[in-house]
Amino acid sequence: MKYNFKIKGLDCANCAAELERAIQKIDGVDEATISFMTEKLVIECEEENKEEVMKKVQKVIKREEPDCTIKEV
Repeated sequence: MKYNFKIKGLDCANCAAELERAIQKIDGVDEATISFMTEKLVIECEEENKEEVMKKVQKVIKREEPDCTIKEV
């Protein structure tokens, strides 16, 4: 299932690409894409794993880009 988020605080397109790669490595994430221009994050994962996956995504975001925030839309 795909989940859409608004991601704020990214500094550049390269930062978005690095963050995207880090999120794709998380267990349970089938696919992740970040659009720097539209500030959009799309994560594809199993519905029953969403809560656990999102905790891991938050940890990765705080580690890689501490000033970023995400909000589900």
